[in-house]
Amino acid sequence: MRSKTTGPTRIPPRNTLSQPSAETRSKQPSVWAMIVATLVLLTGFQAGADALSDFENSVEHHTTSRSGASIHYVTTGSGDPVLFVHGFPDHWLTWWRQMEALSSDYSVASMDLRGFNLSDQPVAPEAYAIENLIADVEAVISDIDAGPVTLVGHDWGGFLAWHVAMERPDLVTRLVVLNIPHPWSMANELATNPEQVTASQYVDFFRSPGAAERISRELISNWVSDPAFLERHHAAMDRSDLNAMLNYYRVHYPQRPYRAFEPDPAKIKAPTLVVFGAQDPFLLVSGLGDTWDFVSAPLTLAIWPDAGHFSQHDQPDRLTELLLGWLSSN
Repeated sequence: MRSKTTGPTRIPPRNTLSQPSAETRSKQPSVWAMIVATLVLLTGFQAGADALSDFENSVEHHTTSRSGASIHYVTTGSGDPVLFVHGFPDHWLTWWRQMEALSSDYSVASMDLRGFNLSDQPVAPEAYAIENLIADVEAVISDIDAGPVTLVGHDWGGFLAWHVAMERPDLVTRLVVLNIPHPWSMANELATNPEQVTASQYVDFFRSPGAAERISRELISNWVSDPAFLERHHAAMDRSDLNAMLNYYRVHYPQRPYRAFEPDPAKIKAPTLVVFGAQDPFLLVSGLGDTWDFVSAPLTLAIWPDAGHFSQHDQPDRLTELLLGWLSSN
C-alpha cells in the first residue's frame, strides 16, 4: 500500500490572517482603561483602610464618669490640647483624618457624646439637658488634665461647643464649629426664614412617636462614602441607642411656633472659626448672618460653596489644612 505524500504546509500571508475587527480593536483600550481604573480604585480603598486601621491602633481609649455618666473618649499626640466632638449620626472616629494630622503638634482627644457608641445612653430626655452635656465635656477635659482646650464640634457637637464657650469660657481657648449656626442665630433663622423652616421639616419626624423604630441603619449611614469608615460607622450605630440619640432633637431643637431667643447670651470671648458647607440641605448658610453679634473675639467664617454637611469627610484634607493654619495663627 502506497503512502500518500503531501507537500509542505502553506502558511497564509500575514495580512490574510484573522484580525480583530475594527469594533473589537476600538473596545480594547477602553477595557484596559476600566481594568486599570478598577485596580487604582481598589488600591486606594485598601490604602485608606490600612491608614484607618493604623490610626485606630495609635489611639488610647479612656472612660470617665466625672459627670455622672460614663463618657468614652480617645487620645493621641502631644502638645496643646484639642478636643473634638461629633454630631448626629456619628461617633468619635469621624475626626480621624484631622486627629492624625494634628497629633504631631497637638494633644488631641475625641469623645463619644452621651447616647452614642461607647458612652452611656440614657433614654430619658431630661438626661440631655444642656448642663449635663456641658458637664460631659468638662469631665473629659478634667480627665485628660489638660486645662482649657481648643474645642472643635460638628452638628450637635457644634451646638454643644457653642454652649460650652458661652457658659464655661474657662474651658475653651479657641472654638471651631462645623455646619451649625450659633443657637441664637438658628432660632432667629427659623423665626424669619421660611426656607430654613422647610429644611427643618425632618425634625418633626425625628420627634414623632416611634421615630426610632422607623429609621433604618441605611438612612443614618447614607452620607458615608468611604467603605472602611462605613464598616466602623455601622458598628458604632449598632452599639448606639437611636431613641437616646434623638433626644438631642427633642430637647434642643427650637420648638414650634419658632421665635427668636431672649435675652441675648453672653458673648463668646475665644477666637472662633466657623466652617460651613453651603450644600448642607438641613442647615442653611443664611443662618450665619448675625454670628458676629454673638462673638466678641476674632471671628473667621469659612464658607465652602462645594461642601456639604459633613466636611470632615467630604473634604478632609481641605479641613485639615484650614485647621492647621488657623490654629497656628490664633
